[in-house]
Amino acid sequence: MKEQIQGRPDAKSFLEKALQMGASDAVLFGIDDIAFDSRTLLKCMFGCGDWGKNHTCPSRPGFPLPWDFEKILRRYSWGVIIHTHEKKLSHEISFGLEREAFLKGYYMAFSMSDCSSCEKCSCIDGASCRFPKSARPAFHSVGIDVFKTVHNLSLPLDVLQNEKQQQNWYSAVFIE
Repeated sequence: MKEQIQGRPDAKSFLEKALQMGASDAVLFGIDDIAFDSRTLLKCMFGCGDWGKNHTCPSRPGFPLPWDFEKILRRYSWGVIIHTHEKKLSHEISFGLEREAFLKGYYMAFSMSDCSSCEKCSCIDGASCRFPKSARPAFHSVGIDVFKTVHNLSLPLDVLQNEKQQQNWYSAVFIE
């Protein structure tokens, strides 16, 4: 499967585009490289200070559950994982690659990153999303074990031991 993905002429262009846009790393993945684990919902519910405060949060009414997302995402066969050290940059790159993939004929391309379109999500004030066309859920909020997934792809990610450590941000673009 990896050879088939790497053999696509446009696959390499997505990696190059991500790096040109400022990604620290960009790697191709096959859908079997993604570690799905619905326990991520527990980490969102009982460990995230943003629970219930964002339009792309799994706490929102109508947000699909992790097992629903897995069923949907397994319809894709490949994609790109983007690594940065800045949340906003990760979001911009993944959304940019989604658009690039769409323009190349992958009309179902879908990016996931921790949305950073707004300084403060309008959800907190009960207002509609100001950027619904670019708002995307976080990679982990849809039932993906980001740690296991990126480790399987030889990308860096460690539990932060203190505030001085550099944060790693990951996003993904699912392509089909």
